[in-house]
Amino acid sequence: MTWYALLLLAAVCQRLAELVRTRRNAAWARTRDGVEHGRGHYPAMVALHSGLLVCCLAEPVLLHRPFLPALGWPMLALVLLAQAVRLWCMSTLGPRWTTRVVVLPGAPLVRTGPYRFLHHPNYAVVVVEVAALPLVHTAWVTAVVFSAANALLLAVRVRCENAALASAAPA
Repeated sequence: MTWYALLLLAAVCQRLAELVRTRRNAAWARTRDGVEHGRGHYPAMVALHSGLLVCCLAEPVLLHRPFLPALGWPMLALVLLAQAVRLWCMSTLGPRWTTRVVVLPGAPLVRTGPYRFLHHPNYAVVVVEVAALPLVHTAWVTAVVFSAANALLLAVRVRCENAALASAAPA
């Protein structure tokens, strides 16, 4: 269980680093007339991701969930693969990457890196991560509940981001 707690701690550290990067990149975008959209749903996203990390640890501890190697190791592999794709997304977008929806008016859509294959690859990463991270240590209730909540939230988020990108697209 200690190694799982360390994995979750690493995820917390990653989220905090993403918030620092978001603050820096959003400031960069604002100096270029970047406009933020979807502020209303952002606190729900933060709450969902924070709650996920807490429940990932709480469920195995409180309900005495065992580590099941046949489930845990493949889920860990998915989590690590998802992180690699997330880093690819961040690298591809550079200073345009944020956890918020901030778009630069007139900037073309990025169609390189993972964006060649999917319109929203980072959201695919989030879907995989929300399902797989709890299952690394058999927290199946957390995986189901947070995957459902994430699906509802991503429906709002993707609709918001698509509208923002469409309104900012070059003429």
